[in-house]
This record gives sequence, C-alpha cells and structure tokens, in this order.
Amino acid sequence: MASIFTKIINGEIPSYKIAEDEHFIAFLDVNPNASGHTLCVPKQEINKLFEMEEDHYLALMKFSRKIALALEKAISCKRIGVAVVGLEVPHVHVHLIPLQEMDDMRFQKKVTLTKEEFEATVQKIQNEL
Repeated sequence: MASIFTKIINGEIPSYKIAEDEHFIAFLDVNPNASGHTLCVPKQEINKLFEMEEDHYLALMKFSRKIALALEKAISCKRIGVAVVGLEVPHVHVHLIPLQEMDDMRFQKKVTLTKEEFEATVQKIQNEL
C-alpha cells in the first residue's frame, strides 16, 4: 500500500509544496514542531534511510541542504535542525526544523497554523530558493 507521502507525491493528497525535482519533493509538515517545519522526501518509496543507494542518499542530502538554506533565510531562527526518524511513516523523509530552542526538536511540541499561515510560509521559503 502506498505511503501517505507517495499519495502526496502523486497528487492524491494536497500539500504545502515548497519545491520538487525529478527525484525529491519538499513540503511543509502539517503537524509541525515549528513554523516552517519541512519534510524532504524521495519520490521513490523507500522504507529506511540506509536502504537507499549511496548516490540517491547523497542526492537527498544535497536537496535537503538547498531547502534548509532557503528555510533559514525565510524563517527567523537560530539554526535549522535536521532529523531522520522514520517510525511514523515508512517512507524516508528528512525533517528540517527552524529552531529557537532544543525543545523545538522534540516531536511532542507542536504548533498550530492556519491555511493562510502555511501558504505564506511556503511563499517565503520559495522566494529564497
């Protein structure tokens, strides 16, 4: 069965898409730790990060870096945190989280944003790409 990310990639589920290329997509997490919390996902459905072919893994990190640099310019923060956990969705994804404090990396702390706030955040990040 297709993961929720595959459904987003295929356009079956709407998302707040920031960027995509032939192999990867970046979109806002709809249950974010902080405003701007972004997921970078390979379009190929792969369960575990270290199951990826090395070149594909390195390309994902390069794509994530590009998004993180734009994110850091767009969202006021001390730095961009990076996490790959992979327990909640069996499809590789890199979390990029704008950080003000360590608690922003804990997946227990969530913020609530309106549709308009999500859309404005997408635009701010895209303007920095």
